[in-house]
Amino acid sequence: MALPVAFFAVFFAWPVVSIVARGVKTDGTWQFGRIGETLSRPDILEVLWFTLWQAAASTALTLLVALPGAYVFARFDFPGKTVLRAVVTVPFVLPTVMVGTAFLALAGRGGLMDELWGLRLDTTVWAILLAHVFFNYAVVVRTVGGLWAQLDPRQEEAARVLGASRWQAWRRVTLPALVPSVAAAALMVFLFTFTSFGVVQILGGTSYSTLEAEIYRQTARLLDLPTAAVLTLVQFAAVGTILAVHARTVRRKETALQLVPAGSTARRPRGAGQWALLGGVLASVALLILLPLGTLVERSFAGPDGYGLGYYRALGSLDEAGTFLVPPLEAIGNSLEYALVATAIALLIGGLAAAALTTRAGRLVRGFDALLMLPLGVSAVTVGFGFLITLDEPPLDLRASWILVPLAQALVGVPFVVRTMLPVLRVVDARLREAAAVLGASPLRAWREVDLPMVWRALLIAAGFAFAVSLGEFGATVFIARPDNPTLPVAVARLLGRPGELNYGQAMALSTILMAVCAVALLLLERLRTERTSGEF
Repeated sequence: MALPVAFFAVFFAWPVVSIVARGVKTDGTWQFGRIGETLSRPDILEVLWFTLWQAAASTALTLLVALPGAYVFARFDFPGKTVLRAVVTVPFVLPTVMVGTAFLALAGRGGLMDELWGLRLDTTVWAILLAHVFFNYAVVVRTVGGLWAQLDPRQEEAARVLGASRWQAWRRVTLPALVPSVAAAALMVFLFTFTSFGVVQILGGTSYSTLEAEIYRQTARLLDLPTAAVLTLVQFAAVGTILAVHARTVRRKETALQLVPAGSTARRPRGAGQWALLGGVLASVALLILLPLGTLVERSFAGPDGYGLGYYRALGSLDEAGTFLVPPLEAIGNSLEYALVATAIALLIGGLAAAALTTRAGRLVRGFDALLMLPLGVSAVTVGFGFLITLDEPPLDLRASWILVPLAQALVGVPFVVRTMLPVLRVVDARLREAAAVLGASPLRAWREVDLPMVWRALLIAAGFAFAVSLGEFGATVFIARPDNPTLPVAVARLLGRPGELNYGQAMALSTILMAVCAVALLLLERLRTERTSGEF
């Protein structure tokens, strides 16, 4: 636990506490009365209520849509499955501002739905909820489906032989085994939607605002740091409570599972019901994921003189307005380099943390389990500003260093590594380690020979998630990325923030490139994962 604790203390707790203290503390005196004053304002209460109920509704809707997809990807084998699994993860790496823009182009004024059916959703909360499903679909499919694919179906078959119906066998055998994974996925979706910023900023307009969007407005636009600090404390307290409840409920439901090689249980659908389920999942993926992505791609080629590569060619040169110090195309290389370093950091910190959490060594370790998820629930705006005011003097003068961006990105990647690896690590039968020890294996060798082959698939999935979230991280990166080294999300946001058809078209082109890079990387990861797990078993 030593290295993960030190990492979070220096690069998370210190910046957040520093920025909050500046807002609540005046002339060395804590002004706690500001908390009551801020929370009694009607406009703030409205923001708090909307933040809570839209996050709950988004989480429920995402689980309803994505759990059938998790089952299909885990248990069915069909043509194009590997490619489709990579494609459904692409929305997760898109900057949230681009997710909002995609749905605005699809369901806003002059969008596809407006042109075809005269239907607009940009003035309703449904656009926000659907955009959240679009963004978080992969979280459920990969987190739940990753474990589901390794559950031994013979346990459920044994229950059927003993007289249980198909529903009873699933409810009593498979569902309890999936509860920790489903809870972990639901937690991540809730935290992401609870802190939603870019999606609400674009689709909500002046009608809807979450805590994250309000913190940004109070900080960057109104320069009201005390109000922003109070809202950050509220967000922090709410997320801490949710994580504590989650850790307590999930820990009670963990059971030892019998795992099998990934992919060994997948088979072609049988019967009309299974084919209908596969068709329904493919249709939902096409409507909720492929259609918005296709809209972005179409906009990137649709120039004023017809379809062409004009917007892509413009990415290689500087514009006259001075939006960038370097050509926007350089953001691609920057993002890949940052994401690779951030992934390595996240795997190291998250892997050590997950291994420590399997020891069940008292309340200290259980409390650390909850603390690891806090970066997903604390304002990225607060973290970004905190980096600027704390890491700017010796011994940690990192403001001018390139490593600052990967460190911020790794903060978001670590929780995904932990939540992906922990359910599998915790269900490894401890008797296997004990048997290895009896045969003379050291603890390190026992972990390498017993745990690693069983968790290798989860490790690769965790790497994919860490790489994906690093590519698309925007909230903190926008404040610390150097002007001469922008990332893809920062470059897209800058282009969208400037008027003009050329800037908008270049933003669409960069977003398309980001989607392509992500799809290729995830496809390679899927192939590597399949080859590795097949070889291990």
